[in-house]
Amino acid sequence: MALSKKPVTGMKDILPEEMEIRDYVISVIKDTYGKFGFTSIETPCVENIANLNCKAGGENEKLIFKILKRGEKLNLETAKGEEDLVDGGLRYDLTVPLVRYYSAHANELPSPFKSLQMGNVWRADRPQRGRYRQFMQCDIDILGEATNLAEIELILATTTTLGKLGFKDFQIRINDRQILKAMARYSGFEEESYDEVFIILDKMDKIGIEGVKEELLKAGFAKSTVDTYLDMFTEMENASDSVAYILEKLDDSLDASVKDGFREIIDSVNAAKGDYFDLVFDPTLVRGMSYYTGTIFEISMPQFGGSCGGGGRYDKMVGRFTGNDVPACGFSIGFERIILLLMESNFKVPGSADKVAYLMEKGVSAEVITDVMKQAAEAREKGQKVLVARMNKNKKFQKEQLQAQGYTEFKEFYREALKH
Repeated sequence: MALSKKPVTGMKDILPEEMEIRDYVISVIKDTYGKFGFTSIETPCVENIANLNCKAGGENEKLIFKILKRGEKLNLETAKGEEDLVDGGLRYDLTVPLVRYYSAHANELPSPFKSLQMGNVWRADRPQRGRYRQFMQCDIDILGEATNLAEIELILATTTTLGKLGFKDFQIRINDRQILKAMARYSGFEEESYDEVFIILDKMDKIGIEGVKEELLKAGFAKSTVDTYLDMFTEMENASDSVAYILEKLDDSLDASVKDGFREIIDSVNAAKGDYFDLVFDPTLVRGMSYYTGTIFEISMPQFGGSCGGGGRYDKMVGRFTGNDVPACGFSIGFERIILLLMESNFKVPGSADKVAYLMEKGVSAEVITDVMKQAAEAREKGQKVLVARMNKNKKFQKEQLQAQGYTEFKEFYREALKH
């Protein structure tokens, strides 16, 4: 039986042209975030299965690639359930590993701790454009900062990075889980039904307000409650200042610190931001992770037609590991989608060193090889990228392939004489 040349479904091989762009984007991300004081860390790609199933990952917990126990620990004959077979899994995001990491090393880390983590994650999801089963995530998080300075820094660092990669006219959509809950409470929904309400609300951009109304009524909620709830969204859309409208409307249902903090984030970001993006209040923004406790945000790019990253505050998650809550907030860039957009726009890495190919005919003497290697070493010392290779029989096709990889100059070396 012949071995398969294809990658596993939902995963892909990365060719040199894309890899050059990926390396460049990673360098921009690390340099920019480093200037905001974020420190790189790394965690294992395998996590304890109990951590991955801690009811914090939302729908992602249904998509875990699980790992069987090994050796004597794996006994198929006596196994009665999954817990007897599985003890680990591939991480589905970087937040759960980060929180475990912080819980284990908090005494060795500064406070607040500003973390940058980049790495592959795995989800047994349905592959589609810009979505794979193995993909790179890029997260920045601030742990130990209870004030809104965390949200402001995360938004400005992320948008600065996207700006340096050439992205313009995108939006950072922002909301707060406390505002979501206050709107539901004001309308008359019972607290135990909030998650169901928010799941339906999250479909607003796909099915519209009438579709949301229909689904809420089908779910058995009272018409008066649904009408009160959805009227607020209509009124916000028509208001000159939707934030001021909803904060005044929810005056008795929302803590004053939440109202002041939300306005502070918006005002501070707008005062410091560049002109290449807009900060937009989106009262329908939900985000699926159940660990979010406060502010939530998402990157919306018209070029992609959807979200290219997001994040929010998750103040209760560290406490699941240590018993003591620690304020935490994070923002993740949709790395693979960013790469997809750059590839589709024929992006070229700026400021690349000159790429020269030295092509040697087969059969050249040892003296010629020595001379070529000496010339190549001198050119590299001057900052050039030099490829040394044997000359193919079809030299024209070989050069076309190299030109596609960015080589702009060619030097040819023959048995009879040295030619340039």
